[in-house]
Amino acid sequence: MDMENYDISPIQDSTTEDGIRVIYVKTCKEVCSQQIGIAVKDGIILEAAFAGGCSGNTQGLCRLVAGMKVEDAISRLEGIRCGGKGTSCPDQLAKALKLFQ
Repeated sequence: MDMENYDISPIQDSTTEDGIRVIYVKTCKEVCSQQIGIAVKDGIILEAAFAGGCSGNTQGLCRLVAGMKVEDAISRLEGIRCGGKGTSCPDQLAKALKLFQ
């Protein structure tokens, strides 16, 4: 299995204001969501949002990671698979969060 097929795109947009960095990345085509937006300040996830995907699952995931340290979220979400796919929306979020490290 070629893991490059499951990588997120380079950052599509990035802003920093008042110490809050916000990025938007395009997810790989193997997942239902198309984009993830994340806001982080001082290593803490303030907010995350998915465009597309299973609405209830992505909303729940975003609420669970809000207030969490970036590295803790990565360690909990990285490697989660969806069905027979080599990735998932949580795994894609972990990949995106690595851009903050």
